[in-house]
Amino acid sequence: MKFIVNRSALQGTTRIPGNKSASARAIVLGGLAQGASRVGNCLPGLDSFSIVEMMRALGAKIDTSNPECWVFEGVGNQPQVPGCVLDAGNSGTGYYLIAAIASLIQGCSVVSGDYQICRRPAQPLIDALNDLGAQVYSTRDSGTAPLVIKGPMTGGKTKLPGVNSQWLSPLLIVGGLTRDGITVVEDKLMERPYVDMTMGWIKRAGGQVTHDNYDVFHVPGGQKYQGFTADIPADWGSSGYPMVAAAITDSKVTFVGMNPDDYAGERAYPHIIKQMGGKVTFEDEGRTVTVEGGSELQGIEIDCSGTPDAVPALAVLGCKAQGKTRLYNIEASRLKETDRTRSIMEELIKMGGRFDETPDSLTVYHSELKGTRIDGRHDHRIVMATSVAAMMAQGETIIDDAEYVGVSFPNFYEVMSTMGANIQRGEIV
Repeated sequence: MKFIVNRSALQGTTRIPGNKSASARAIVLGGLAQGASRVGNCLPGLDSFSIVEMMRALGAKIDTSNPECWVFEGVGNQPQVPGCVLDAGNSGTGYYLIAAIASLIQGCSVVSGDYQICRRPAQPLIDALNDLGAQVYSTRDSGTAPLVIKGPMTGGKTKLPGVNSQWLSPLLIVGGLTRDGITVVEDKLMERPYVDMTMGWIKRAGGQVTHDNYDVFHVPGGQKYQGFTADIPADWGSSGYPMVAAAITDSKVTFVGMNPDDYAGERAYPHIIKQMGGKVTFEDEGRTVTVEGGSELQGIEIDCSGTPDAVPALAVLGCKAQGKTRLYNIEASRLKETDRTRSIMEELIKMGGRFDETPDSLTVYHSELKGTRIDGRHDHRIVMATSVAAMMAQGETIIDDAEYVGVSFPNFYEVMSTMGANIQRGEIV
């Protein structure tokens, strides 16, 4: 599928779907726990359903028939040997989480996914799981999927590079279900909001994790997760695309149901827009946010260590700002479905964007964008970010791989078009 996008102006009020990362954590913890769990507002995205199917293969019973509330009957902290390959689809979070969960099983499992998953680096997690008593290897001896995993993992001490929290969060979740518990030493941990989110959901399921200034994490063994009831907050990460669209066009959009106390680092989006000179107002103790375009934005420096998924949208925002906008601490953005820093830079260059790139930073210069043909890279965040860029560009933009928005924002098209975006769907020709 493709999006055909022209210059747009947005008006209206919208509610953003549930947080993708929180949904992933709720699904695995509800699936692991003893007893029933009820989780409202789970994101009905492709990644969520991939994780649901893997947890079902490990023995969990999960009812997703009611979109308002998913119901879980967990495995009682004892996942079963799966009768099939555990297929993560396109879910990187699911891939790493399930690899760790499979390490708890006294038996063998195979974890794999689509072509993007099969090139995402997993060697640090593989090494850590082996340190902790499991036997894990890459079938291609490349540190990538498919992975063959044999447990049970007993616990102990290991270390991880801090560039990617998706290697740490799985260990924190499974560590309490090991016999001996685990200690993880982190080297300059980035993406701390995601780790805070993981620890928050562990606590909600009755687990314990402690840390020493995010440098060393301790998880006592012999714990038992219990069923819980919770609601998934609106996804600040998804909100960034219509927020940026509103800030860079002649628009006014109000977002309701937001949680200013959410763990997500992307809750910084409206504050970044405001810091750049955009008009942003907060009501209802920050649960309602209005972003209005028309102001002259100024380039700033933005630390992306806690918001690597925001790099594509922030690059678009930087193209609108006067002067230059520097995004730094962006290493983790290079380890996602694509190297998102390189991907968004290359696609926006096609539209007339101007950039300087280093391994750790992306400098974006004020640019007059023009419509063109965009490769969505099979990456939902590249598709959505370039769709937003097209809303301020001169002329028509055609964006391939539009169906990938279903990974994190399945009603992106409906939300944007309802607010007046000049966006159409079509088939690839």
